Amino acid sequence: MPLAPALPGRNAGPGPRWPHSAALVDLAAAGPAAAYHAAHRMFERVNAGLGADWTLHDLRHTAAYRMSRDPRLPLVDVQWVLGHASLTTTQIYLPPTDYEVIQNVLAHHAQTEAARAERAAPPPAPGYQPEHLDLLFGRGSR
Repeated sequence: MPLAPALPGRNAGPGPRWPHSAALVDLAAAGPAAAYHAAHRMFERVNAGLGADWTLHDLRHTAAYRMSRDPRLPLVDVQWVLGHASLTTTQIYLPPTDYEVIQNVLAHHAQTEAARAERAAPPPAPGYQPEHLDLLFGRGSR
């Protein structure tokens, strides 16, 4: 007999059971303090094995960043998951990457150039010849 019922989405229905489901349900039933302590100990063991210094807070930030970048997940849902009182707090996970800034600037310049090319030059004032103005302002070939 399993220690705990199947986890929704993991062990429901036919097919192989997720091997740690009973342990996770038992851990969750033990309460948040026990779950935090167990996760903290797990991170300590992993860090020792890898020579790293990750924390549960690092995991929280990574999850927050990934959720906030997911276009299928509204930011107010991310706010709720993180327990932020203000949406402004959740928005700190949305700064653009360097790549996004560069792509946006390049797109802006391309749009500006396209708009400039579409605009027709106004005709010269009466008495001026267009080829003389082009020579004077350095436009065209020499």
